[in-house]
Amino acid sequence: MSIIPSFFGNRRNTIFDPFSLDVWDPFKDFPLSSPSGLSNETSALVNTRVDWKETPEAHVFKADLPGIKKEEVKVEVEDDRVLQITGERNVEKEDKNDTWHHVERRSGKFTRRFRLPENAKMDQIKAGMENGVLTITVPKEEVKKPDVKSIEISG
Repeated sequence: MSIIPSFFGNRRNTIFDPFSLDVWDPFKDFPLSSPSGLSNETSALVNTRVDWKETPEAHVFKADLPGIKKEEVKVEVEDDRVLQITGERNVEKEDKNDTWHHVERRSGKFTRRFRLPENAKMDQIKAGMENGVLTITVPKEEVKKPDVKSIEISG
């Protein structure tokens, strides 16, 4: 979704992000089935919003996961420096006496993946959840300044 202009509703990502593995589905809001082959199991994918900012010290990811407990979310890092956030929104129990008038909240499994840059400290990643917001902090390695050695000129 990172190459889609802001008039599609994403106010921050108007430039190409080479680290993002997001796939934009232009048919996600249509009632017809999606040509991308996403099943109903992954329908919650499009509603899982994630912000990624870089500070001088770390890369910080914030995912909005309202109503999901931390036990229902899994954060993993693969060998090829890919951060993966997965989880599942459970279907609300239905009562035979209930009449649904409108349903917008999606249920099902969700997955978000991000390729981390080379300067990420893979062994020091931390995650926490507060008020339905998952925060993942990936510390950055310090940029080493080149060791400059002065050479005396003879002659």
